[in-house]
Amino acid sequence: MARYVTYSQTGGPDVLEVNEGPEPTPGEGRVVVEIRAAGVNPIDWKLRAGIRPSGPFEEPRRVGFDGAGVISALGPGVDGCSVGDEVVVEGTQGTYATHVVASCENLTAKPSGVDFETAAALGVPVATAWQVLASLEVGEGDRLLVHGGSGAVGQAAIQLARMRGAEVVATAGEANIERLRDLGAVAVTYGPGLVDRLRAASPEGYTVSLDCAGTDEALEASLELVDRTRIGTIVQGAQYHEMGLQAWSGGSPEPLTPEQQGLRDEAIARVLPLVAMGEFEVEIGRVMPLDDVVEAHRLSEQGGVRGKIVLVP
Repeated sequence: MARYVTYSQTGGPDVLEVNEGPEPTPGEGRVVVEIRAAGVNPIDWKLRAGIRPSGPFEEPRRVGFDGAGVISALGPGVDGCSVGDEVVVEGTQGTYATHVVASCENLTAKPSGVDFETAAALGVPVATAWQVLASLEVGEGDRLLVHGGSGAVGQAAIQLARMRGAEVVATAGEANIERLRDLGAVAVTYGPGLVDRLRAASPEGYTVSLDCAGTDEALEASLELVDRTRIGTIVQGAQYHEMGLQAWSGGSPEPLTPEQQGLRDEAIARVLPLVAMGEFEVEIGRVMPLDDVVEAHRLSEQGGVRGKIVLVP
């Protein structure tokens, strides 16, 4: 029997249920992936809580978009995938499960040197960071300000921006400052006096800003220090959109362009080799059983864990 997580109404973590049913059968051009690990992302609980609007419930809704596992069955007409392939799954709803049906185009071969938990933690954070840095045209000579640098997207953005030749200053709470330094960023604590500390951290100023925190403080500091044309957010999309600033998802009424979606689609294949070579780090905060999904969502929603929470069936 397969096991999978669903919810039938929006609400708190307690609306999540772990169900059992027959293992799925893949249709034309599809495969079944036996999930070994699934990444927990903020978008998962924001949809569950109704913070991000979605359509009316016509059936129980599956949870999770990122995972990693082994292909266990092929549907008719599948080309380029084989049973036994170890893969990373992205952009496929329902990865909080023992099995998920996916298209080969949503799968990336997992290098043998990358474990399943790490592979499952990449998806949304790495794809987001990859796309927004490209959209902001971050490159050599830039001085990037990252608000909320200790989160999964923030950590990815710090590393990828430095690979693109930028200097990075990132904010976090006191407990997470050393992590930012380990990733090569100049670390600054948020709170009263933030703008003064940011000026001291980069006397030359800043050329670009990415908000991964979603606070008024982050917005005000960016407006004070950075040209409006190069300020972006992944969390306060509606507010930034109203102000004429760049926003990607995060509640923005503007959908991603085909070019932006294409950037996200290519990210995992580009970053996985870096992970295998030890040139890109993924911080796993907690690995939890699938049966503990309610607690996993509670921890994610409260921000009680630094790094990615990963569920294992």
